[in-house]
Amino acid sequence: MSTRVLVLYGGKSTERDISIKSGRAVSNALKKKGYEVIEYDFQNHIEDVVKDANPDVVFIALHGKFGEDGTVQGALELMNIPYTGSSVFASALCMNKLFSKFMFREIDIKTPSFAYFRRDNTLPYSYVSELLGNDTLVIKPVDQGSTIGITIAKNEDSYNEGLAKAFELSDLVIVEDYIKGTEITVAIIGNYPDIHVLPIIEIVPAHEFYDFESKYTPSMSKHIIPARISSYQKTLAEEYAKRIYKEFGLRDFARIDMIANSSDVYVLEVNTIPGFTETSLVPDAAKAENISFEDLVDFIVQEALQRKR
Repeated sequence: MSTRVLVLYGGKSTERDISIKSGRAVSNALKKKGYEVIEYDFQNHIEDVVKDANPDVVFIALHGKFGEDGTVQGALELMNIPYTGSSVFASALCMNKLFSKFMFREIDIKTPSFAYFRRDNTLPYSYVSELLGNDTLVIKPVDQGSTIGITIAKNEDSYNEGLAKAFELSDLVIVEDYIKGTEITVAIIGNYPDIHVLPIIEIVPAHEFYDFESKYTPSMSKHIIPARISSYQKTLAEEYAKRIYKEFGLRDFARIDMIANSSDVYVLEVNTIPGFTETSLVPDAAKAENISFEDLVDFIVQEALQRKR
């Protein structure tokens, strides 16, 4: 009897459309590998869906809130159903960019300097730019993925507009020092201590940074493998990625986004369920090591099945 996999995709977040593409790509790959696949465009009532599907494992292809943040993972834990990806705690930690940055500091990993605000306690552009030592600032909501809601602010007007935009999506907003450099991302697969770092990808966006449009419009960005960085930067980026994977308790697969400049490497954020189509970053990195998309999806499912109790 073949293994039955329930693939959850869609969801309610601002990344719904991307999640649908990821879920369908994963489903097709699993079918090619001989799995019995049940697809579900998740909205709610996960308990009823799991009861009807009776899966051996759940592949979570949900991005953003209500999927990547530990909520669905918690429901599956209560039902004692194994699922792909990181645990409830690790998922929630990585989804919250502020808590992630606090954790980066605790484990001695460089991240851009930052301030954070709620709606009723924001500070003016002049003060924050002086505090962070840069006239260019990055404004982001604390709990969104795919660079949704991010603004690069270079003056008071764009700063105020960026805050308003971010507060539409979250009650808590981070303002970071803008680090100019090479955008890179490091993917890791496996479970500690048996983990494997895939080739580092350099991202060359069409815009000032790797925004939502650049991520999901192939003509808007270019991926270079391996990244054109120094051996020192490569070693440091890999070390940072492995340290985060271990200390955050990540599982199966993850992608860590960074900026490498002339003197150092800075970690931006951790993605526990990154985009997962055949042209997405993690599959691209795997392909560079002759790991097909189907084999990668199969590997992740098999890792999750080992947790079946």
